[in-house]
Amino acid sequence: MQKAGFVEGQNVAIEYRWSGGQHDQLPKLAADLVRRQVAVIVAAGNDAAIAAKAATTTIPIAFAIGDDPVQMGIVAGLNRPEGNVSGVTFYSGVLGAKGVEILHELVPTAAAIGLLINPNSPAAETQVREARSATQALGKQLHIMSARNERDIDTGFAVLKQRGVGALLVSGNAEFTGQLDRIVALAARHSLPSMYPLDVFVAAGGLMSYGASITDAYRQVGVYTGRILKGAKPADLPVVQSTKFKLVINLTTAKALGIEVPETLLATADELIK
Repeated sequence: MQKAGFVEGQNVAIEYRWSGGQHDQLPKLAADLVRRQVAVIVAAGNDAAIAAKAATTTIPIAFAIGDDPVQMGIVAGLNRPEGNVSGVTFYSGVLGAKGVEILHELVPTAAAIGLLINPNSPAAETQVREARSATQALGKQLHIMSARNERDIDTGFAVLKQRGVGALLVSGNAEFTGQLDRIVALAARHSLPSMYPLDVFVAAGGLMSYGASITDAYRQVGVYTGRILKGAKPADLPVVQSTKFKLVINLTTAKALGIEVPETLLATADELIK
């Protein structure tokens, strides 16, 4: 936004609203911003975008989400969003196959791979299909761990370990990103090599990630917000799809798990955390 000429406290005021993980509060928070007649609503996450869209058809909305906004019914199309909503998607549903392949390269002895998935996610079906196809091609089993809340996540890790799962693929989902510290800690507690959809998991101590840069996504949301404040209409701004994907490996975590990262992965990694 600063690049667009908007500096908080000088020529723009930002009203922050945070649900603290209580997603049922988002409609109330969105309605409050509408009553305040803000110039634009920036929605971070799937549920926030849905709540904002339901709250107003006139105030411009710029979103950053991890799922397909068309499938979610937030926009009519990627190139022509229509209405008062547009933004950025770092959609990772189709990256499951790549994640499985990298896990296999890192832990080739794992006969079974687990998939942590939120069944409520619009992308769940695609994520399962991609992961199942990849594991079958490698001659491995796939164990699906459905989790809608913290309790599901806690019990799911124990179940996967009991089933002899040797590696875990965490699907892209806003709920999981909000629980990243818990998920990373559980993976460490159960000594389960895990692949995550975003680099923020690896920065928090996760083993590795393959996916879009979430910081780049939010930077683009700031660009769109600045353009909207200058008069652009969301309907004229195509939804930006992340095209830059990177592999990040936490070497400290790999050492703690007793894993020696192959030279091929070290050479192809975009970032190594030591």
